[in-house]
Amino acid sequence: MSAQHTLADGLAQYLAQHSGLPVARAETHISWLLFCGQDAYKLKKPLKLAFLDFSTPALRQHFCEEELRLNQRLAPQIYLDVLAVTGSAAAPALGGSGPVIDHALHMRRFADDALWSTRLAQGQLTADDLTLLGERLAAFHSAAPRATADGDHGQPADIAAATAKVLAPLLTWPHSAAQAQPLQAWLRAEEARLMPWWQRRLADGCVREGHGDLHLGNVVQLPGGPTAFDCIEFDPALRWIDTMNDLAFLTMDLQVRGRRDLAFALLDGYLTLSGDWDGLTGLRYFEVYRALVRAMVAGLRQGQGGAAADEPDYLGWALRHTTPPWAGRGAPLLITHGLSGSGKSTWARALLQAAGAVRLRSDVERKRLFGLGPLDDSRAHGLDIYTAEATQRTFARLEDTARMLLRAGYPVIVDAAFLRRDQRERFSTLARTLGSPWLILHCQAGPEELARRLARRATSVQDPSEATAAVLKQQQGHAQGLGADEVRTAITVGECDATGVAQVLQRWLSPL
Repeated sequence: MSAQHTLADGLAQYLAQHSGLPVARAETHISWLLFCGQDAYKLKKPLKLAFLDFSTPALRQHFCEEELRLNQRLAPQIYLDVLAVTGSAAAPALGGSGPVIDHALHMRRFADDALWSTRLAQGQLTADDLTLLGERLAAFHSAAPRATADGDHGQPADIAAATAKVLAPLLTWPHSAAQAQPLQAWLRAEEARLMPWWQRRLADGCVREGHGDLHLGNVVQLPGGPTAFDCIEFDPALRWIDTMNDLAFLTMDLQVRGRRDLAFALLDGYLTLSGDWDGLTGLRYFEVYRALVRAMVAGLRQGQGGAAADEPDYLGWALRHTTPPWAGRGAPLLITHGLSGSGKSTWARALLQAAGAVRLRSDVERKRLFGLGPLDDSRAHGLDIYTAEATQRTFARLEDTARMLLRAGYPVIVDAAFLRRDQRERFSTLARTLGSPWLILHCQAGPEELARRLARRATSVQDPSEATAAVLKQQQGHAQGLGADEVRTAITVGECDATGVAQVLQRWLSPL
């Protein structure tokens, strides 16, 4: 029996004696976990491996403190303290007066079914959960320290090298080589394309001290909503990464399990808050890389006699992901059309999840141009953001961003009123130029319903729109209806429901 095993046994006995409660135990390849009542304690094993060094008490203390520091950024309600372990391995105590022999991370315990990996399997995750987590991750990344352009992390060559290292065993294993070989060619081509982009992302501060291991098993549902936990503490290079690389683990994990709808709800929440549209230029590469990591781990487990039957087909998904159905042409483009309160945003949110699309919201991008957040009230800041000049800038921003996203291979939904014909024409021209399937979503609601929705919106603090009854009246006075030529590329909708969403998708994406 190892000394660390003895220490874990001794601490379990200590906790049981001092609490009068049963102590449950769990083990990972690098840690022991003890669960006692509402508390959990983690001991790091005295290991020195290729990717970590916990071999001395001083190193274990350092990495306990790093784990506490990193995870308190996201989950301070879980990560409480680092406690000295005193006494001896056979008779230890927490925080006693004897000699310090090790350290333990003290955490607040949560229910096993709170893990998102469990909740997804049980069908308990909702789009609202994912949108909220996306917003929280965007705020987390915004506050995280930035890497420097001449520093040790986020260098383009290192990104390509990390992918090559993961791909190497997959190219040699009999069960993976056939799928890994075409992936190798795609990855090399993408790396050549993305090298300047990676360098610019690093210079622009997009490489930050993130989470590093952001998959479904490291997200938990707490009373205050979802949060990530269990950041990588033992290797800075694995967490000092592009923010889109961090997010890609979770978007991949959802998609490979057949929940593209939830992945794009997450992405919608993240992008609405962060505005990091540029990040989608390389998201597909990062998602494929994350799938390769999972495939490699699954292959290693299988080689060691572990079960592989429950593992998703990461390599198959990665291979399909490199070639979207609209490869070689413009991705689909849809714009909404209708008065305030007609249901445009409700429809756009449902469609982005169903189609795996990205949504641009005029209300949000207009505010972003003035340095405001999505939920900031421009009037409270003394700003007039609805001038003709501001509207022109907003639609120019929407057009430029939509063009970039379509070229990156993402279906785009532009959520705006589009009450002027010239505004609609600039996007129909964009669709023709790129060869994109094109649709106008004409949203309608009766006068009473419009008034009711605007009144409800006025009491909400979660809606970016600042439209009022006065704004609606103004819109009704100057709105330019769809012309006969536009009607041919439009579909009229009322209340949003699953049947209607399916009909819109059939009309919008049928050429694909």
